[in-house]
Amino acid sequence: MTITTAALFVLGFFCLITGADLLVRGASRIAAGLGISPLIIGLTVVSFGTSAPELAVSLGAVFSGQPDLGVGNVVGSNICNVVLILGLSASIAPLVVAQQLVRLDVPLMIIGSVITWVLVSDGNISRLDGIILFAGALTYLAILWKKGRVESPEVMAEYAAEYGNGKKRSIWRGVLNVSMVLGGLGMLVLGSQWLVEAAVTVARALGVTELVIGLTIVALGTSLPELATSAVASLKGERDIAVGNVVGSNIFNLHVVLGLTGAFSPSSIEVSGAALDFDFPVMLAVSIACLPIFFNRYRIDRWEGVVFLLYYVAYITYQVVNATQPGLLPPQSTMMLWFLLPISIVTLLELLLHARWRNHQRAHAALDENGES
Repeated sequence: MTITTAALFVLGFFCLITGADLLVRGASRIAAGLGISPLIIGLTVVSFGTSAPELAVSLGAVFSGQPDLGVGNVVGSNICNVVLILGLSASIAPLVVAQQLVRLDVPLMIIGSVITWVLVSDGNISRLDGIILFAGALTYLAILWKKGRVESPEVMAEYAAEYGNGKKRSIWRGVLNVSMVLGGLGMLVLGSQWLVEAAVTVARALGVTELVIGLTIVALGTSLPELATSAVASLKGERDIAVGNVVGSNIFNLHVVLGLTGAFSPSSIEVSGAALDFDFPVMLAVSIACLPIFFNRYRIDRWEGVVFLLYYVAYITYQVVNATQPGLLPPQSTMMLWFLLPISIVTLLELLLHARWRNHQRAHAALDENGES
């Protein structure tokens, strides 16, 4: 990798992260000034803003003729968001989630993963597939707008403290916010061009596929806004923001990023067999693994966060070894067992523990009731 390529890589990531931050800040303040609920801002504007790097890179990759890079970026980012970002946030501090919308968002994330996998099972993402996915995003926004109004006061206060209380701002402040949004968009476009160019060069130099680069280096880089948002929120005790950012971003990645990329692509986007056989199932598996954790008293313990982090290390290790030393590892169908079986076992244990805890609570309630009578 030449110095020029390395510089493009670094500058591309810098522009993506800085552009996303400017976009989120400007758009959040504009929305707050218009009187939009801080909860809705956090669940929509911020989730979309942190997904903006994925959108910029995927669109840039597809229009540059590197569809594997664009698809790998989305799938890899969703895997990274759950097992790395959520795992790291829970490792910093156990996440006790009060947000009722989690009970809606997590199943929607799983359903979205299933729909996406079904749509791409024929080996491509057509314009119709993209429109279907984006229609799902519009439906999700409508649900959030309706359900967000009945969220608990505690969650509302947490989002208000982070994203403002909707007070009107001066004209000059409004001009500044609009400038931040436009500047952020410009940096996203420029950063995506540089990053895609550098990523393709690196892939060819290392002799690995663009899919692997998209699933690993590019996916991790474009997930940095989510990582920063969730990690800082966890440190500040804003657990609902930390979790809501990850789940919302995954939904946006599938429905907005892949949806718009497919809808505006000049032709159908080809999806490699390797991604269909391994990476899409892993993305679905880690999404399903969230279900019992979020339903288990709305708590994500440190040990669960550590397990998620170990999954990410295993996933990245497999990608790197399989790309650099072909034939050393078992076939992808066998490796699926190493990922799906442990995740399935953890999921089953979570469900059993949750059921046992609920029965224990009911037994105590029955004893108290009999004692009072």
